[in-house]
Amino acid sequence: MTSFLEIANLNVSIRLPHGQLRAVRDTTLTLEKGQSLGIVGESGSGKSMTALALMRLLPRSATCEAERLRFDGLDLATLDDRRFAHTVPGTGIGMIFQEPMTSLNPVYTIGRQMTEAAVYRGLMSSGEARKKAIALLDRVGIPDPEGRMSQYPHQMSGGQRQRVMIAMTLMLDPKLLIADEPTTALDVTVQAQILDLLDDLRRERDMGMILISHDLAVVAQRTDAVAVMYGGEIVEQGPADAVLRNPSHPYTQSLLNAIPQLSGSPGRLGAIPGVVSTVMEEPTACIFAPRCAHAHAACTAHRPPVREHDAGHTCRCVLDTPPSVETSLTPLRAAKPAPDAEAVLSARNITRVYQSRRGMFGPMREIRALDGLTVDLRKGETLAIIGESGSGKSTLARILLGLDEPTSGEVFMLGRPVASLSTQERARFVQPVFQDPYSSLNPRRRLADIIAWPLQLTGEYDAATRQAKVRDALDLVGLPRRLLHAYPSQLSGGQRQRVAIARALVTRPDILVCDEPTSALDVSIQAQILNLLDDLKAEMGLTNLFITHDMAVVHQIADRVVVMLDGRMVEEGDARQVLRAPANAYTRRLVAAAPRFDAISPEHEDVQ
Repeated sequence: MTSFLEIANLNVSIRLPHGQLRAVRDTTLTLEKGQSLGIVGESGSGKSMTALALMRLLPRSATCEAERLRFDGLDLATLDDRRFAHTVPGTGIGMIFQEPMTSLNPVYTIGRQMTEAAVYRGLMSSGEARKKAIALLDRVGIPDPEGRMSQYPHQMSGGQRQRVMIAMTLMLDPKLLIADEPTTALDVTVQAQILDLLDDLRRERDMGMILISHDLAVVAQRTDAVAVMYGGEIVEQGPADAVLRNPSHPYTQSLLNAIPQLSGSPGRLGAIPGVVSTVMEEPTACIFAPRCAHAHAACTAHRPPVREHDAGHTCRCVLDTPPSVETSLTPLRAAKPAPDAEAVLSARNITRVYQSRRGMFGPMREIRALDGLTVDLRKGETLAIIGESGSGKSTLARILLGLDEPTSGEVFMLGRPVASLSTQERARFVQPVFQDPYSSLNPRRRLADIIAWPLQLTGEYDAATRQAKVRDALDLVGLPRRLLHAYPSQLSGGQRQRVAIARALVTRPDILVCDEPTSALDVSIQAQILNLLDDLKAEMGLTNLFITHDMAVVHQIADRVVVMLDGRMVEEGDARQVLRAPANAYTRRLVAAAPRFDAISPEHEDVQ
């Protein structure tokens, strides 16, 4: 009996100027109707490339070969392009892409993009399509779904655009849904709502689902089976419980050690050294060996075999007995600040009101982004700001940075009103680290120029001094000096984010304002960045304002937490206390919605 989806020995190669990149090798997967499969691994492991091969969306320079590629009784390898286009995409296989802004047409309204495919294919009338689109926008949590149909993608937040992408994919009722990082940009409550919706639809329609994600907690909760990919090949796969609770491959164990936990005491995370290997030739040894803590001579002597540890649980490793998972955590280096530490940045009764109108000739209306907010950031602490999209977190950050002015209220830096400080004084005192290292670094500038730019703006240093400070900043964030003449495109995501932090630190500011700096990163790279911030706090006494929607990251890095809702503070206090016993109903809802994967043993729980 054939499976709903069968992939046997899939190989994808991409022609590059210096050779053939073996992006996917010997990948074998099966999926039954109504089943969910999670594919995990770092960036560059081949997860998305496997999905794109199914959809025939590979780059022009790619070649794809497979022993078997079957879906719902169809042999995908033998279908011509015309028949494939009419039978597979949309109604057969739907795909939610990771970056909604590049997947939505900026010149078409949301309504047109939602209904176009269904009407063009004759699956429903324009009226029926519009009605279904509004219902789906409502189900994915878009406020005023009917009004949003006439809006354009740029008029919506990143999280809202992601929800539109999910609704648009569901318009054609696909039999198999491929979700590539579908909840990366979403708040925990919206993430839980979307994942619940996908689970409901999977059960209602007996729909298969492939969930590609770097969030192992989500994968553990929402999938039946898991495949772990590294360097283009599957290194471990099997039932989700077996793979994630009793991992056999050292790479899987390393990923699990890098996850910040909501339980226990926070400690140094198990960051994996190095980056994913780029495989240009057929490997003759274990591809994970250069980064593996358990590597020995046999790992590099020959290609490791695929072993079956339990029923359906396989692993590509030479180790007969998998090493035990390390559960003990090295304590954080940075100590908590003194309770009576001075406030170095304060917002007093901040209100920010924006004027907006619905449509070109609609009436003006007020949007109150911040409403009488008062908050203090104390010297040497990490203060986390949490809340859903639209709660005012980023607006507060812009005002604290001096990039926006409040409608009323005042901001003080070291006891002085921000308005009385020059731009140079503000820049020396506080620096931002933005969410996306891909768009916050100039792709045409070398790293040396990018990091030196804040120093050039001050006009205080000569070229030799600037170069020395840039080298010091690189050393501080753990990047080799040989990268000074590299471009951002030549770096990994984690290296780019380290460059963004180095640029922020080159003027030696007192405060970093970090707006979701790890949300787009793999768990291993996230662990590197969180460990780095702990190091900088211990060595420099750095003060951090950390905006995030990841509750486990809050538990890992924050001393104190402020919870925001509709521009107001609804709860504030010690981070561990707020996460363990939230007093406000809204905070309880945020904490309850956070995905959990507690791999730490109960004996490591802290008692307060």
